[in-house]
Amino acid sequence: MIKFDNFDIPLTEYPRPNFKRDSYLCLNGDWDYAITKSANFPTDFDGKIVVPYSPESNLSMVKRQVMPDDFLHYKREFTLPIGFNKGKVFINFGACDQITKVYLNNTFVGEHLGGYNAFSFDITDFLVDGVNLLNVVVTDDASSNVFGRGKQKYKRGGIWYTATSGIWQTVWLESTPNNYIKDIALTPNIDENKLYVKCDLVGDKKVKLNVLDKGKVIQTVDFNGETCLDVTNYNLWSPEDPYLYEIELFFGDDYVKSYFGLRKFSTIDYNGKKYFALNNKPYFNNGLLDQGYWVDGLYTPPSNKAMYDEILAVKNLGFNMLRKHIKVEPMLWYYYCDVLGILVWQDMINGGGSYPPLRIMLAPFINLRLNDKNYKRMKRNEESRQQYYFEALEMMGQLKSVTSLCLY
Repeated sequence: MIKFDNFDIPLTEYPRPNFKRDSYLCLNGDWDYAITKSANFPTDFDGKIVVPYSPESNLSMVKRQVMPDDFLHYKREFTLPIGFNKGKVFINFGACDQITKVYLNNTFVGEHLGGYNAFSFDITDFLVDGVNLLNVVVTDDASSNVFGRGKQKYKRGGIWYTATSGIWQTVWLESTPNNYIKDIALTPNIDENKLYVKCDLVGDKKVKLNVLDKGKVIQTVDFNGETCLDVTNYNLWSPEDPYLYEIELFFGDDYVKSYFGLRKFSTIDYNGKKYFALNNKPYFNNGLLDQGYWVDGLYTPPSNKAMYDEILAVKNLGFNMLRKHIKVEPMLWYYYCDVLGILVWQDMINGGGSYPPLRIMLAPFINLRLNDKNYKRMKRNEESRQQYYFEALEMMGQLKSVTSLCLY
């Protein structure tokens, strides 16, 4: 049963259900903001912005377009609750468009490039007792030929939509012990009745893993970072029966919850033709193109419930698939697809220079084959090409264990 919060602070539900800790301090809500021509912290701010809505959106309460030569400044203070710090403290961003620099107590913490993927920084060494000052400085060029930009454009119209900037997914703090689980990968192989589990660990301890079915522990194993579970007689996942299992991971004092579904995506030969297959049987993908824009929040939904209800409506209309169009959604979106049984076709994020219309928009429709290995003719330079690979691999790492994701 999915529950939704009902608070004045937007999007407060835990944002990463595939890697969930009890340690959670949501930083969404009112921040100070300023749009300036300098990277230096402003002494005076323009007002309040509602995070995580981009300043171009109505829900941000700012309604201003950030331009390529602008610096978007965010500022807020926070105090850690008593007992929150277990050894290490991380700040997590679901996404921030496009170049993000984070400072804590006037000290540089780190930088992230790209506007669509999640990132985090260890801020343990930058914390002070009591009130901490957090500054985030963002630059964003939606006309850049280097970074991915999706459907963003400064002059919207036709297939192009309002350019968005800055923080557009949840920001939160979490704490871990000094020895902790950094990441997990869950890879099913239904032909062998196996689930491969790989943990990225900080520290030299054993991991204890519980598999739960409807809240009941059905399998327990101890391992040193990698293991293979026997999942014989487990239920398979499909849109008709989106069956999911929960996982608990214990690593010293660290505790993480996750989940998985058992499924296989492939192509098979059937009557002399190739077909998409789900769990080794031909399966017709019947779905919609989902561009992920909201009338009031642009890239960001007004609430997580609104996002869930939209996917549920797609399901109730008889569809079984959504193509996520040149955008990476919050991890909750993928979780809702896993829970409701909606296959996901995940686009990569487009970038490069201005598109030659005949080559990009006409040629594919008259069956002219394009040599897209010639990246210069596709309006990409070498820097853009390398940034594309960085963003694509980062996205694939983030989405690697999504049950419903069947196609890139």
